[in-house]
Amino acid sequence: MNSLLERVHEARKNEKGFTLIELLMVIVILGVLAGIVVFAVNGIQDRGKASACKADVKTVETALEAYYAKNSAYPAANAWASLMEAPNKFLHSQPSSPDYTITFTNAGDVVAAGACTQGP
Repeated sequence: MNSLLERVHEARKNEKGFTLIELLMVIVILGVLAGIVVFAVNGIQDRGKASACKADVKTVETALEAYYAKNSAYPAANAWASLMEAPNKFLHSQPSSPDYTITFTNAGDVVAAGACTQGP
């Protein structure tokens, strides 16, 4: 009986595998790397929202200038329908996002609030 236990014990000594400590260290390292990636991706998304907002502001400015060139006056403040109705249709649709809002005045000034104020 003793020799059987000794043979089993000897066989287990030669087995190769990872210890619990080694596995825990790998899990901790993967967790740290995942945290770094999450924060890096959030920064990229914030810059993307700011860029989209700035592009929408430029589009609205261009539509307002086209409206002014056609009608010799700017539309009433936030009268989006006047920029989107036929026959001229200076804008396809009003720019909208949960991250920012764009408004304009009857003097042709475009004002953005939200994601446009963030980023580089």
